[in-house]
Amino acid sequence: MASFFFAITISSSALMASLLLLLALFAVNLRITGAQIGVCYGMMGNNLPSAQEVIELCKANNIVRMRLYDPNQAALEALRNSDIELMLDVPNSDLQSLANPNNAGQWVQTNVLNFYPAVNIKYIAVGNEVKPVGDSTSWMAQYVLPAIQNVYQAIRAKGLQDQIKVSTAIDMTLIGTSYPPSKGSFRSDVRSYLDPIIGYLVYANSPLFANVCPYFSYVGDPNDISLPYALFTSPNVVVWDGSRGYQNLFDAVLDSVHAALDNTGIGYVKVVVSESGWPSDGGFAATYDNARVYLGNLIQHVKGGTPMRPNVAIETYLFGMFDENQKSPEVEKHFGVFYPNKQKKYPFNFGFSAGRHWEDDIVTIKNASVPLRSDA
Repeated sequence: MASFFFAITISSSALMASLLLLLALFAVNLRITGAQIGVCYGMMGNNLPSAQEVIELCKANNIVRMRLYDPNQAALEALRNSDIELMLDVPNSDLQSLANPNNAGQWVQTNVLNFYPAVNIKYIAVGNEVKPVGDSTSWMAQYVLPAIQNVYQAIRAKGLQDQIKVSTAIDMTLIGTSYPPSKGSFRSDVRSYLDPIIGYLVYANSPLFANVCPYFSYVGDPNDISLPYALFTSPNVVVWDGSRGYQNLFDAVLDSVHAALDNTGIGYVKVVVSESGWPSDGGFAATYDNARVYLGNLIQHVKGGTPMRPNVAIETYLFGMFDENQKSPEVEKHFGVFYPNKQKKYPFNFGFSAGRHWEDDIVTIKNASVPLRSDA
């Protein structure tokens, strides 16, 4: 009898331990899947709070990831011991300098190694939306890959290449074909620029950063792209691509990037959405309600992946932290998720928090009409 009781006790203890382990793993999984959202911290405003206040604001609102467009020293100091994962940009203006290995090494020492690991730097974005053809940034294109390689080598020299990934951020103007998404391809006149970069990303196991903003796709073609399709509120599939059905423009655009990468034949590259947002004022379809709907649904949506990459959460950075009154044109001043006085512009949360769930933040528009066709 005693032996039987002892066996039952051991079994109960083992069961309890197993349950506690499962609960712990579930909690960790919630943290991982619920923390796909970051926020882009721009500073082009003359009425913005201090960097320390911004970091406290992020922590108070469960924002666990941030993109910083330049190595602002006050912001980096404020990020120390905050646990916020950081995407740190090399500004376009520094690309030519960092094409020199010595300069790149000094940049990494000053802005990365002097702060890491107290600042949880996860990514370095070397250049943002550099366009190799027909743009004011085109002269910089020749320096992007050398700067990426030099920054990577400086990171690798410290054995941190698996902890800090080095890449660059593109916009959707480099996509030549986006419809249907599976036929996505980069423009032929940018392949000589992009292909070596993609080859490096495969070699270094680094993601490509892509600024995916359906707002601009929609305002560029509102006759063929419906507002519900752009806002995640279409009740049914709008675009069929073989067996894949698309109910929202975000997935269609992002999958066109996935396909463009795959169709180069160079190798698999993950995509991180380094910007996505919707303005609340200042332009066509730029209203508070549209922005609230888009952002709320985006936060919910990125947990689940795209038709081409199902069940793979999409790491996404909301653009941007604040309305920035020194940007232009006017619409660019109204992308913030907070007002400069630190008040939340929208009611939703950015992740899991006590008493709240992501499902609470789903927002929809009812009785919206949907056209038969929508281009990405």
